[in-house]
Amino acid sequence: MNKSMNRSAEQKKRNLHHRFVLIVLSILIVVAFIISMNTGLVRLSPVEVIQTLFGFGTEKQSLVLFEFRLPRIILAVLVGMSLAISGCILQSISGNSLADPGILGINAGAGLTVVLFISLFPGNVATSVYLLPILAFGGAGITAFLIYILAYKRHEGISPTRLLLTGVAVSAGISAAMIVLTLRLNPDKYQFVATWLAGSIWGSNWAFVLSLLPWLLILIPFVFSKAQVLNVLSLGDSMATGLGTTIERERGFLLVAAVGLAGASVSVSGGIGFVGLIGPHLARQLVGSRHQFLIPTSALVGGLLVIVADAIGRWILQPSEIPTGIVVAVIGAPYFLYLLSRSKA
Repeated sequence: MNKSMNRSAEQKKRNLHHRFVLIVLSILIVVAFIISMNTGLVRLSPVEVIQTLFGFGTEKQSLVLFEFRLPRIILAVLVGMSLAISGCILQSISGNSLADPGILGINAGAGLTVVLFISLFPGNVATSVYLLPILAFGGAGITAFLIYILAYKRHEGISPTRLLLTGVAVSAGISAAMIVLTLRLNPDKYQFVATWLAGSIWGSNWAFVLSLLPWLLILIPFVFSKAQVLNVLSLGDSMATGLGTTIERERGFLLVAAVGLAGASVSVSGGIGFVGLIGPHLARQLVGSRHQFLIPTSALVGGLLVIVADAIGRWILQPSEIPTGIVVAVIGAPYFLYLLSRSKA
């Protein structure tokens, strides 16, 4: 009886801690949101930002805030959340703590289809904004399938090390193909592709926000509904099978969700890597491995990381910008090497 009461008290304490972490991360995102709205060539004080949000700003302030900064900031948060959730799924279903849509080549596959579209069709990319996520999803899906086939060994399944090395190799091949494609582009398109490959939040208008939202509104609730399945899959194939889970089917559904989230995000943000690696790892340190809390915490950490990186990229070399992906890579690459040195895979 006492043991049961103690376990119940400990569970309540953990739940309170997890909720506290989620609240703190949400507050940090709001703070970063406000700071980011004041970052740029045209300065807006926090008071002016609030006044403009409520319709009391000047015409210039409204233009800067609502047409340029706000959609970009919202995109940064949404992209960070979706990439982090995608990484969380991939780490859980593969058993590889180093899995990430960028490192495994899924982002590169999505990017290849976007670059192909830009190089083959001369029209303005902005006119095809709602088509880009679909194209990116197709490229990411084909790449994920290819990596899975190459990494799979009969009677052995997929080992974390083989999956990682296969993903890195496929990503390198796709990156080489994209470089060849860029040589065919005219200077204007080349500049766009170069900026895109560096991971710039280039789709900074409301059309791109609207093109990304449907994917997130469908896929993120689906992933939340599979939190318990992810908990079971994390126990290993033998245990998951013993608990009655249809492993391959659930893995397939979750892989499609991870690919969809990564592909749709890449289509509006370019090649931003390491978010899917850093977000779940930091979240796991904060709230543990239960996916009911790990998924939302990963999302908030990813959103916070990208919005801060985007603000730093716009502020540090004004009037020039550093692409968000480069800022994230400066943080993520050393962290990846640190995790690789500790990995036993």
